[in-house]
Amino acid sequence: MRGKFMKDLLIKNVRIVDPSQDLDSTGDVYIKDGKISTVTDESQQCPNVIDGTGLIAAPGLVDMHVHLRDPGQTQKEDILTGCNAAAAGGVTSLLAMPNTSPTTDSGEVVKYILDKSRKANAKVYVAASITKGLKGLVPSDIEALKYAGAIALTDDGRPVKNTAFLRDAMLQAEKYGMTVVCHCEDLYLASDGKINEGEVSRKLGIKGIPKAAEDCATAREIALAAAYGLPVHICHVSTKTSVELIRDAKNRGVKVTAETAPHYFTFTEDELLKKDADFRMNPPLRTEEDRQAIIKGLQDGTLDAIATDHAPHTPQEKADFINAPNGSIGMETSLSAGITALVSTGLLTINQLIEKMSANPARILKINAGTLKHGACGDIVIFDPEEQWTVDTDKLHGKSKNTPFKNMTLKGKVKYTVKDGEIVYKDKID
Repeated sequence: MRGKFMKDLLIKNVRIVDPSQDLDSTGDVYIKDGKISTVTDESQQCPNVIDGTGLIAAPGLVDMHVHLRDPGQTQKEDILTGCNAAAAGGVTSLLAMPNTSPTTDSGEVVKYILDKSRKANAKVYVAASITKGLKGLVPSDIEALKYAGAIALTDDGRPVKNTAFLRDAMLQAEKYGMTVVCHCEDLYLASDGKINEGEVSRKLGIKGIPKAAEDCATAREIALAAAYGLPVHICHVSTKTSVELIRDAKNRGVKVTAETAPHYFTFTEDELLKKDADFRMNPPLRTEEDRQAIIKGLQDGTLDAIATDHAPHTPQEKADFINAPNGSIGMETSLSAGITALVSTGLLTINQLIEKMSANPARILKINAGTLKHGACGDIVIFDPEEQWTVDTDKLHGKSKNTPFKNMTLKGKVKYTVKDGEIVYKDKID
């Protein structure tokens, strides 16, 4: 839902949680001309007011791992519908992955995405592919991609098989102020596996993907970053060993950051016994030991960010458990999943959760987001941390419904999402 643009907006009597300022207090938030401004006597006369009593206002969420499927696969999602889903989940900025059709490997595709996103309910940043067509054979023209507007580089959906290409991309990213984000998977080890290799794959008689496929690739990226003194970001961490590798690297001063996703700290491979393809993603759901390691990594800062790896697919595609494509949607449930699994259980504070879903991703991507400081963009999520709701796929705002959180009761409900001072989402009262 797109609201009427409000030049000024006052959010009154709200709990303000802003990790970028180490702020957690009750007060008012004022947006003037789309920017965070100082609350004054004059601002109290603002005609556009949200009563924030009992709610939390935080910097809009920054989801640094999203598949919008546009161009080329718009039956699954498109830029506008994907951003509707983002707004419903409190996401005001997102990074779009390049495995589109055609691949985001040219300035023309980058410009198409940026042009179409101007009318969207979230800010779309573009990750362009490191190699042409994600095939790993020919490097993309990174300088051209940068000047077209891309801010990040990745072959996500696949690893960069040629380590020299990855090194060169990291060097150029440093030169152009971009971020390299890596899908860590040894394709030779992963082969044609479908789910985690282990007890459940053996029970189901399905070829599994060993944890080593992720771990060996994570080790390569870390070694490259250490050898050249360059930063690298590790996507969708799912295994205990990868967490340990990243923790060790950080302790040694390697410039590595990392993310995980809500499904990895919520579910385990046991969900696959249902033979429901909405629980199939890549990397796959792992074991309880891995889930606990992911949580520990979030607690001690080894894992900097929580992203969704939002990956829409049609119901027809997901109907076949064995042959369905990997991926699940997640932007509408990510904040609530974090509150439910991490905050309400005492594993993280709400400030730590917001830091990993807003401030840290903005810092890693070097974008103007993740803060409520004076002069910052008026991007805010306002939510009720106590309200419980049940995930009804018929009420989701994107085109696809393939969420592993379907029918679950979650805690924490987004009530408003504000982008540049405009209310782009308001929760409907049933």
